[in-house]
Amino acid sequence: MSNMWKAVSLAFVAAAGVTIGAEQAAAQVSSPTLDAVKKRGQLICGIDTGIPGYAYQDSSGEWQGLDIALCRAIADATVGSPTKVKFIGLTAKERFSVLKSGEIDVLIRDSEHSFMRNTALGLELPAVNFYTGQTFMVRKNLGVGRLKELNGATICVLTGTTLETNIADFNRANGVEIKTLLFDKPEEAFAAADSGRCDGYTDDGGSVAAARSTMKAPADWLFIPETIGGLQPIGPLTRAGDEPWTRLVRWVHYAMLEAEVLGITRANADKMAEKPSDPDVRRFFGIEGDFGKLLGVDNEWSKRIVKDIGNYGEVYEASFGAKGLGLPRGMNNLYDKGGLQTLPTWH
Repeated sequence: MSNMWKAVSLAFVAAAGVTIGAEQAAAQVSSPTLDAVKKRGQLICGIDTGIPGYAYQDSSGEWQGLDIALCRAIADATVGSPTKVKFIGLTAKERFSVLKSGEIDVLIRDSEHSFMRNTALGLELPAVNFYTGQTFMVRKNLGVGRLKELNGATICVLTGTTLETNIADFNRANGVEIKTLLFDKPEEAFAAADSGRCDGYTDDGGSVAAARSTMKAPADWLFIPETIGGLQPIGPLTRAGDEPWTRLVRWVHYAMLEAEVLGITRANADKMAEKPSDPDVRRFFGIEGDFGKLLGVDNEWSKRIVKDIGNYGEVYEASFGAKGLGLPRGMNNLYDKGGLQTLPTWH
């Protein structure tokens, strides 16, 4: 049995020393956010103002990207359609206050998970949908290949992020001065770098790949191989105090991973759902078990997600992979393929 369904099929909770069965646990699912989404008939998702790979509008005005796919998957699970989403573009500076105020249901805006955001800001970190590290892109004619050689250079940076702190820490540790020019929106920072106001641009690896794709002459830019700030786990954030909603967001991400593990894709989902004998596939499609009830949704939530949106690998391929920005999957591969994307297990 795969990790995901092993966890769900053994879904019992212990309260005051008493074991409660799955049906009783399901009855206790009470989420103000989920109730509001269902009543509204629409998910309100906070996203980036526009950055290739994560969240951007295509030539027809439709939102696309890794974060967009997760927003649509949550909508599909909760209100039965990937189109019932209202996207709210937010700057890095305002994103957390908007989430905490209740103006959005979930924030999926290439946001790094950190100690301070979880504790001081009181936000929950449901899942990681992208692993990366802070990367620098500079003009080739700058003639540098190492971060220390950027001493005296000016780098375009988004304000209200951990990027500034990481640069300040690097400067102190290495006795250099990498200057920063701050911007509220990614597109403003991209344009400033392209026009020569900055010597380079820094962000997580996915965002830097996106930035390079928007330059007038992408070939004139190179990535410095070193990264700073350590591993950056990026993913959705939810408000504290609504654990059932946080749990739902978490398992929507895991469902997309589970579909990839089971080999279920948008193209073969209908065929694989035709009288499957594999117990894991049967559970995934809601043919047996009441797993959706444990999350406060119906039992075909995961089936809809893979049919309408695809598994995690398909989404990555379209946004950051060969069909998107051409960024190798690397650490975002499944755990059995050398990556960090894995599913939890309880024993």
